Amino acid sequence: MIIIFILFWFMLIRPQMKQAKEQRNMIAALQKGDEVATTGGIVGKITKVSDGFIGLEIATGVTVNVQKHTVQTLLPKGTIKTL
Repeated sequence: MIIIFILFWFMLIRPQMKQAKEQRNMIAALQKGDEVATTGGIVGKITKVSDGFIGLEIATGVTVNVQKHTVQTLLPKGTIKTL
């Protein structure tokens, strides 16, 4: 029984905790000018960062406000130009 719990810990729980920590650190480090993709599939450049929301420019002159926790991926610089 103990061996099963240890395997369960190292195979499932520990990797999920590590991934959640990396996601929290990425969201905390967001700054103006970063290019991101949200969980809803919106890709844009950050124009404003506040406590719970970010301003995301999805087209020239079009900015939407989204919650920080919806940011899924931090994209490399210049990704939006290649789309």
